[in-house]
Amino acid sequence: MTQDQWTAVDRYITDLLVPADPVLEASLQASTDAGLPAINVAPNQGKLLHLLARIHGARTILEIGTLGGYSTIWLARALPAGGRVVTLEVDPKHAEVARANFVRAGLADLVELRLGRALDTLPGLAAEKRGPFDLIFIDADKVSIPEYFAWALQLSRPGTVIIVDNVVRKGAVVDASSSDPSVQGVRRFNQLLAAETRVSATSLQTVGSKGYDGFTLAVVN
Repeated sequence: MTQDQWTAVDRYITDLLVPADPVLEASLQASTDAGLPAINVAPNQGKLLHLLARIHGARTILEIGTLGGYSTIWLARALPAGGRVVTLEVDPKHAEVARANFVRAGLADLVELRLGRALDTLPGLAAEKRGPFDLIFIDADKVSIPEYFAWALQLSRPGTVIIVDNVVRKGAVVDASSSDPSVQGVRRFNQLLAAETRVSATSLQTVGSKGYDGFTLAVVN
């Protein structure tokens, strides 16, 4: 099995099940043109987020890590009437690109982007009683995943779905001696998750156009 084969299979799946979408494609192109890193979720992963939000009937969604807003658009499109996404982004340039993408997608009224370090803006959401959120997607720096998860629990309710991306790190997550701060951040998160009685969770390995990684899916009890 090679990266070329994983990418080819992703392309095959996407061609069949994720039709071409000018708005989503334009959002990716805008991110590329602005020099944003190509670390957005793949199209079939974006649709998975969309379907999970629809299956859950999520009306309020929190996203930690906006980048250019590609995954945000997928999530916002799953909202029922009156629904809303709050997305948190630390980088002003990323936020500028994302806001333009939301306008192009016709979703600016459904998405609230808060600029700043998530660990600074999350307390504000709690203070404003913006929760509980029905679905929370964590896709920001991996070092801080344990802290993001702790805040996600504070901003949740029984039944809230929490999704955490990039938790396998090309398999490096099994290396307790890793010097990679991102790997150690994921390992700390996994230890917290294993001991956390307020959620039921599992993690899955994935391969595809974005390489070898995985995600965690948790439901608040």
